[in-house]
Amino acid sequence: MEEILELKELLLKGDIKGSLAIVEALEEMSRDDIINNIRSHAIILLLHLIKQQAENRTTRSWDVSIRNSVREIKRKNKRYQAGGYYLNRDELLETLEEAYLNAIDEASLEVEEGRYDSRELKQKVNQEAILHQALNLILSDEDY
Repeated sequence: MEEILELKELLLKGDIKGSLAIVEALEEMSRDDIINNIRSHAIILLLHLIKQQAENRTTRSWDVSIRNSVREIKRKNKRYQAGGYYLNRDELLETLEEAYLNAIDEASLEVEEGRYDSRELKQKVNQEAILHQALNLILSDEDY
């Protein structure tokens, strides 16, 4: 809110250069917030994909969670007014990679009722396959 008041003040003074600097800062803050939101949903998505692979099974609950996470990531990533997306394919993959360690930690508490610590679970699953499965779900044209 502070930035908006400062922007208003600069606009009233006619300081276009200063105003544009604040607009750019606000855009960056908004983008960071969107990326953090996508990352949070990516952790949930990866958590359930890890559980599926580690336990070689699925549940309706996991499937629903995966679908909901994919939908939310797609929704958050879409730029409705400007068109396009906030994160391109490579940036989405990077975000998934960043979320992976958190997802492994969380999955270690749930896979086979906490049987594995995060290091053991990391050895048990194929990180690359899980990341690519998640990316393919997100990039799919299907309304998952």
